[in-house]
Amino acid sequence: MSDRRTQFYLDKHNGKWLGVCAGIADYTGLDVTLVRVGMVLLTLATSGWAFLGYIAAAWFAPKKPIEHYTSPEDTKFWQGVRTNPRRSTAEVRSKFRDIDRRLADIELMYTSRNTRLADEIEQLR
Repeated sequence: MSDRRTQFYLDKHNGKWLGVCAGIADYTGLDVTLVRVGMVLLTLATSGWAFLGYIAAAWFAPKKPIEHYTSPEDTKFWQGVRTNPRRSTAEVRSKFRDIDRRLADIELMYTSRNTRLADEIEQLR
């Protein structure tokens, strides 16, 4: 697993100001609007301390690489890995098991003494 993809980054491309809320939304998989509203409410509730945390995150967090994800499916996969790595690996194993089972069924059908299949292949020749 690439830890570059499981790290928090500033997302200045999708951000409004410094990209912290967009980075949090990308990291957690939440909607960026919800993160922004939550940040405003948290700033008001903490008398501005959350804003200092926002500035600190903008100062210390690295910027997101330009071509970080290649597709929306890739984005969704890595967000799932960040939230629950065990579930993600279980899903991948399940998909591979399903593919392996389907390939075994095809191999069995092809190598078995299936006269109907043999007749169809002969008709195609």
